[in-house]
Amino acid sequence: MIAILAIAILAAVFGLLLGYAAIRFRVEGNPIAEQIDALLPQTQCGQCGYPGCKPYAEAIAKGEAPINKCVPGGATTVIALAELLGREPEPLDGAAAEKPKAIAVIDPQECIGCTLCIQACPVDAIMGAAKQLHAVIASECTGCELCLKPCPVECIHMIPIQTDTSNWKWPFPAAVAAPEVPQTQTPADPAAASGRATV
Repeated sequence: MIAILAIAILAAVFGLLLGYAAIRFRVEGNPIAEQIDALLPQTQCGQCGYPGCKPYAEAIAKGEAPINKCVPGGATTVIALAELLGREPEPLDGAAAEKPKAIAVIDPQECIGCTLCIQACPVDAIMGAAKQLHAVIASECTGCELCLKPCPVECIHMIPIQTDTSNWKWPFPAAVAAPEVPQTQTPADPAAASGRATV
């Protein structure tokens, strides 16, 4: 009985200490950055040029990065970010827009089971074991290509995804310049012009 009471008292003391520490040493975060981070796909792929989704969200919140660099999120994420921040949606970044969406495929004849690709995948889309054949879970692959470089035998290939009704999206409308309205020329001296007309 005494042991139970002692453990209960220690648990209460440590709980109070942890609660105090959480309040005293709390780090204030940027609420906008947290909302932006919640809209990003959390693949941590680095295709945006930042080491993860959180740093990219913080850069957007500070106005240091555009909203159109998230390749896995695609146009859907761009539109969601534009609505959150009150901006106009932008087409995907040039490099991302030019590259067709693809998924990784491992050649079973060349895979040596080194597990380096498994360690490199940020979304755990590759399954396998040491010295066993690896395989890519197509539905989880974001096409970040981070698994290509570590592979010592170059048995991973990026296969473009065929566009069908399940993944087709409306393209952004092309920007159209406003037509120039011709300006009517007015005579410099209206009286002189009327005098010439009556002569």
